Amino acid sequence: MKNCGLNKKLTVRHFLAKKQELEKIVSLSLYDAPTAKFAEDCGVELILVGDSLGSCVLGYKNTIPVTIEQSLHHCGAVSRGAKFAFLVGDMPFMTYHPSFETALKNAARYLQEGSMDGVKVEGGRYVAATVEKMVRAGVPVMGHIGLLPQNILTEGGYRVHGKKQSEADQLLDDAKAIEDAGAFSVVLECVPSELAEKISKSLSIPTIGIGSGPHCDGQIQVVNDILGLFTEFLPRHSKRYANLGEEMKKAFAEYASEVGSSKFPAKENSF
Repeated sequence: MKNCGLNKKLTVRHFLAKKQELEKIVSLSLYDAPTAKFAEDCGVELILVGDSLGSCVLGYKNTIPVTIEQSLHHCGAVSRGAKFAFLVGDMPFMTYHPSFETALKNAARYLQEGSMDGVKVEGGRYVAATVEKMVRAGVPVMGHIGLLPQNILTEGGYRVHGKKQSEADQLLDDAKAIEDAGAFSVVLECVPSELAEKISKSLSIPTIGIGSGPHCDGQIQVVNDILGLFTEFLPRHSKRYANLGEEMKKAFAEYASEVGSSKFPAKENSF
């Protein structure tokens, strides 16, 4: 396979330039050093250490239980694997809501302790003032509107956002508020394709889509979904590019069988 990896450290200017040049931004959400290195080697430009690690790695049923300490632990791992990609830490539930002071202190931890290049926060105009404070303090911020996983309890489940006109208008306002606050990009999750296109054309900052159609300025997927490591279900917005879960099961079964039959370790595996 041709190596199309990165050869210089990316900054927020890279993504603004890609939008202006109508070039798509390639993003992935992942959680460990080896995977980060593989992704970067293949041209993934933006790596999000998502709070989706709750369900993908830690065994939680949703993102709510993820703590900042758990998130920073995985951020540090990713930062040791990827040298050139732009790295974003996904701030967990209630780590930026209580006060500006709380948000700023926790955002600083992602840059200082987690070696991230920026942070992501969920919400539109209601978090815009917090985003502005972060940006003024020197923290690059990625916004996130549409389906908000951290609001799963108040929403009562996962759904597409923006089908009703009133909700579509609200999402447009949210996107503009996040842009005006100084965010360098915004994730659109589970937003109807036509609305996502409208939002993307109305903003000067890039939109990164997940389940929001092909017209966003970039795309992001969860690594466990596209590699077949999350087997409970495959989200409609995802595509399985490999089935590593089944390959792992085959390998583990063969290993167990050979250990049980004393076939492994053989002479060549021994000292």
